[in-house]
Amino acid sequence: MRRREVLAGLALLPGAARAQGWQPDKPIRMLVGFAAGGSTDTAARILAQAISPGLGQQVVVENRTGAGGNVATEAVARAAPDGYTVVMASMGTHAVNQSLYKTLPFHVARDFAPVSLMVYSTSVAVVRPDLPAKTMAELIALAKAKPGGLNCGTGGSGSSQHFCAAQFMHEAGVELTLVHYRGGAPANADLVSGRLDIVFSPIIEAIQQITGGTLRPLGVSSPGRSALMPEVPAIAETVTGFQFRSWLGVLAPAGTPPAAVARLSDEIQKVMKLPAMQARVAELGYEAVGSTAEEFASFQLAEIARTAELVRLSGATVE
Repeated sequence: MRRREVLAGLALLPGAARAQGWQPDKPIRMLVGFAAGGSTDTAARILAQAISPGLGQQVVVENRTGAGGNVATEAVARAAPDGYTVVMASMGTHAVNQSLYKTLPFHVARDFAPVSLMVYSTSVAVVRPDLPAKTMAELIALAKAKPGGLNCGTGGSGSSQHFCAAQFMHEAGVELTLVHYRGGAPANADLVSGRLDIVFSPIIEAIQQITGGTLRPLGVSSPGRSALMPEVPAIAETVTGFQFRSWLGVLAPAGTPPAAVARLSDEIQKVMKLPAMQARVAELGYEAVGSTAEEFASFQLAEIARTAELVRLSGATVE
């Protein structure tokens, strides 16, 4: 059964009726393509713990690192489509990688059954404290006065930091010199030490340095201000229309029974509506979502197209 057949089956049944038809009788594995302790892993463990009671079975997080998340992605694509294996997907693994990698042994949409979009992730433009620019307008003026004179760190070619920076340069009409690192943490560390001028960092990766005063935030990439730092303007207040958000969501292998998809989706939607859960993910710089499988399917297809343009615009490549 392919993706559209799964979605057709889902559309024919109300969510509650579909969900009642599947009751897990053993633990469910949630694969994560990144190392334990990282932002994706942290979100996965929070969600797994939250949905386990409602499912009546433990959801166990399993880290399968490598190839930009593709190792875990392929493992889930090849797993039995029985509802007992899912993946915590990101914008990178289930949208960007389809365009970033020349060949993949799977398709990020056709080989998966979307379950639910979990959260949006907002980035923040942070600069070293001694940079003369105190606002986004001043940063843009500084960058225009010295094209290529400001060094902008990223978490690697094709990372969210890279795409956010590329989109900012395009829409603000400035040129920054991009410096790629192996992850966001070393980029932020060099920003703190003064080797870089700016990083467009996921909030979760910069919040401690911002709170500690070792990095200065100039703007967030969400359409409006972030509840986590409402005093920081949105970049869109200076660059009209600018927004950049990444995301995390749960997918199962294509062919997973609609009743299993619906049950998992319903549980995720339920916990993402809880005020305590919304507050918990907000502390990490996330915005709680919790969508239906159908909504996530449409969203993912739009994201594949959007990120293909980001790959083109940024010139991102992988080794």
